[in-house]
Amino acid sequence: MTLSISRRSVALGLAATPLVGATARAELVVSLDRANFQPLPIAIPDLQGEGDLGARVAAVIANDLQRSGVFAPIDKRAFIDKAVSPDVMPQFDSWRAINAQALVTGRVQRDSARMHAEFRLWDVSSGEQATGQQYTTDANNWRRVAHLIADAIYSRITGAGGFFDSRVVYVDETGPKQARRKRLALMDQDGANVRYLTEGNELVVTPRFSPTSQEVTYMAFAPNGDASVRLLNIETGQREIVGNFPGMTFSPRFSPDGERVVMSLEQSGNANIYTMDLRSRATTRLTDTSAIDTSPSYSPDGTQIVFESDRGGAQQLYVMGANGGPAKRISFGQGHYSTPVWSPKGDYIAFTRQTANSFGIGVMKPDGSGERILTEGFHNEGPTWAPNGRYLMFFRDQGGAKIFMADVTGRVDVAVPTPSFGSDPAWSPLLA
Repeated sequence: MTLSISRRSVALGLAATPLVGATARAELVVSLDRANFQPLPIAIPDLQGEGDLGARVAAVIANDLQRSGVFAPIDKRAFIDKAVSPDVMPQFDSWRAINAQALVTGRVQRDSARMHAEFRLWDVSSGEQATGQQYTTDANNWRRVAHLIADAIYSRITGAGGFFDSRVVYVDETGPKQARRKRLALMDQDGANVRYLTEGNELVVTPRFSPTSQEVTYMAFAPNGDASVRLLNIETGQREIVGNFPGMTFSPRFSPDGERVVMSLEQSGNANIYTMDLRSRATTRLTDTSAIDTSPSYSPDGTQIVFESDRGGAQQLYVMGANGGPAKRISFGQGHYSTPVWSPKGDYIAFTRQTANSFGIGVMKPDGSGERILTEGFHNEGPTWAPNGRYLMFFRDQGGAKIFMADVTGRVDVAVPTPSFGSDPAWSPLLA
C-alpha cells in the first residue's frame, strides 16, 4: 500500500493510509447551503485505547465537528452501546434508536514513543462504511491526529475541504487598556497549544501567514516608534527585517506564491500600495493618489488586488490589477468598508463594515454583488479566511478583544478560547 505523506508530515513523522474496507457506496452527504439546513446528528464514542487517550481524541473530534455548525454530536449518556469495538460491525439498530445518522469508531494505541490511530465513519441509515483512515505518528501529535480525523469526516460528508488541521497566529494582549503589551502568539484553530512568538518588547500588529510556507509577516514598532516589516519562520524561529520604510507602513500581506509582500506606505500625509520582491528587495509602487490606499489583499490566482481607499470621500473597497492601473469600486452600501481579504477559493471578499452604531463582518463577490453581513456588533474587525474558504475568524472588542469564528452562511458565530485578550487573527494554510 502506498503511503501518502506530505513534506510537513515527514517533519512530524506522521503517515496516513486509507483504512481497508472503505467504500464509496454510502450516501451520507450534507448540502451546506440549503435553506432549511439542520446539523447532522453524529455519535462519537470514545476511541478504544490505553488510558484516557481514546476519550481525549474523541473529545477533540467532537469539539471540532460541533464548532463547524455542520454536526450535532450526540450526548454520550444517550448511547445504548457503551463499548464500541472497531473490529466488529456496529449494531446499527441501537444507533438508529437514538437518531444518530453517522457513527465514528476507532482505536488509538501507543508503542514506545509512537502512536497508532485508526477510525471508521459509518452511515447509520445504510449500515455502510463511508470512509476510514489510519495514522502513525509521534505520540505527542495526538491532538493533530484528532484534527485530521475531524477533517476527513467533515470533507467526506460535506464535499468541502477540511480546515481543522491548521493554526492561527494572532496578537496576544495583556495589561491595562492604555498600556497593552502585545505579543505574537500561535495556536491551533480551536485555541489549544498556545505559544508566544515574540516577547512583547515591541508593539506588533497585523500578522499574516504565507500561503506557501510556515512564515508570518507582520508590523513591528520599536520603543522609539520606528516601524518595520518583519518576517518570522515559525518552524525555525528565524527572524528577518524586510525593510525599514520612511513614514508609516500598514498591512503587509504575502502574494499567493509567497514571493512578494504587498503593503501600504504612508508618505506626506497620503498612503499608497507597494509590492516588494522578497528576493531582490525591489519595491514597486502600484497606486499614486492623494488618498489613503491601504489593506491590500491578492486574489488567490495573483492577478488582482482588493484594497480600501478614501479616494471617493469615504473608506470603500476597490479592485485593481496586480500590477496596478485603474481601480474599480466594488462597495456601495451604507457606512465605511475596510480590511478586505480575498477568499482562498476566490469566490468572496470578506470585509469589515462600520456604520453609525455597529461593526459588521461581511462578504461580497469580487464584483461587489451579493453583499451579506454575517455577524454584527459593537466592534467586530479583521476577518481572516480558513483554508477551505467557508469560515472566517475575526476579533470582537467589548472592553477587551476576543477572537470569534463565523461561517459564510451566518449560522456559526462561536468564540475561540485564548488565555488573554486576542486580536488580529490570521489563519494558516492546512498543515498536511
